[in-house]
Amino acid sequence: MYEFDRQRITKLSGFGMTQSSDAYLYRPTSEDQIRELLSLARQQGRKVTLRGSARSYGDAPNGSESLCIDICRMNRVIDWNPDSGLITCESGATIETLWRTGIEDGWWPPIVSGTMAPTLAGALGMNIHGKNNFKAGPLGNHVTSLDVMWADGRVETLEPSNPLFFAVISGAGLLGVILRVTIKMSKISTGNLRVLAVSPRDWDQQFELFEKYEGDADYMVSWVDCFGRGDQSGRGQFHAGWYLQSDEADYRSLLIDSQDLPDSIMGLVPKSVVWRFLKPLNNRFGMRFLNAAKHHAGAILGNHKTVTQSLVAFSFLLDYVPNWRNAYLPGGFIQYQSFVPKESAKHVFAAQIQLQQEYRLESFLGVMKRHKQDRFLLTNSVDGYSLALDFKVTTGNKNRLISLCHKMNDLVLSHGGRFYLAKDSTLRKQDLEQYLGPALNEFKALKQELDPECLFVTDQARRIGLI
Repeated sequence: MYEFDRQRITKLSGFGMTQSSDAYLYRPTSEDQIRELLSLARQQGRKVTLRGSARSYGDAPNGSESLCIDICRMNRVIDWNPDSGLITCESGATIETLWRTGIEDGWWPPIVSGTMAPTLAGALGMNIHGKNNFKAGPLGNHVTSLDVMWADGRVETLEPSNPLFFAVISGAGLLGVILRVTIKMSKISTGNLRVLAVSPRDWDQQFELFEKYEGDADYMVSWVDCFGRGDQSGRGQFHAGWYLQSDEADYRSLLIDSQDLPDSIMGLVPKSVVWRFLKPLNNRFGMRFLNAAKHHAGAILGNHKTVTQSLVAFSFLLDYVPNWRNAYLPGGFIQYQSFVPKESAKHVFAAQIQLQQEYRLESFLGVMKRHKQDRFLLTNSVDGYSLALDFKVTTGNKNRLISLCHKMNDLVLSHGGRFYLAKDSTLRKQDLEQYLGPALNEFKALKQELDPECLFVTDQARRIGLI
């Protein structure tokens, strides 16, 4: 039986390492233990924060002075059906659990993020998207059922016929504890993709490439050099990926050993130390050089070339260099991602880059994707595009960076755009109210109905007015 133990006080932060808070950390292994912890929190007058692998960048996984329930130890695969592709897991299982379970039977997760580390509870709380959002939507589209424990300890199974399904998925862990999830995987005949690389020289070419390939590509993504100016603004490297057909498939590529990322570069340099070499370059001048080098190398060597790449290598770029985020220490970094309707995206993204350059706070990494709308209550998606931006945080630039982000927020909102809570560090209450509109009121009404004591909280929810 759990007891309230001050030795459990732990400093917790999001993936960007810029915001942290102390909480009482518990790591249950069963449904009964979670119910017990909810009771313990009430007895002690504490709020509860739900936490997975903490891949959200800002303060979404944090809860100041709360009782934090870390779901990661509840990670079993309960049932796997290689005939139907249906997999049922405890919610602490990860994206990695999904692909490792299914790939040798010819199944792949329908949606993956840029890292395989997120738990299913966290992935659905934020309703992650991938490089195929333009055709497959977010992860929630592929869930057939989920079991949720409400604040009073009751457990309910939700399916897409129940409106609560669309609120819990996207609900940022504020309505209840996701316990178990059933997902329909995607059938594949090979573990490889055919990947086309093209180097657009400006924003016009970026958008032309997405429009050209969105009709038949399985995946699309583009890197954007945020240091490009003038007629080179928007330059970068676009990738489209297609699953190989059965007549060109290498079935050995379905073996896990064929997918695992190597632990060294060219068999010589351990990847675990690469971040130490990146750290001296992780400044405005070093990243200007690296971005320019990447653009010119792509334009000269890889432009319009097609290569075969494994699903893991293509999908999980954030896992390629272990501990890469340490290169941003001591201040950490924020990721800023905005979603803008297709009619305005080119103008908004170009203006965002211009603002960064005026502030001399260029993003060190820019990633662009194509999206479609979905029906989840706190959705971030639009029929348009997203641009994700990484900003290094220092003592000297923090206030200017917040000011820049607020100006970019105003720009996005003035064109009907939205934001992604998993990558938020700087949203204001008025920003949330403007883009969610009536959906925010509906969410708060559900919160009052399902959690009248407001037991489930996060630092982010307090900051932006979700609770």
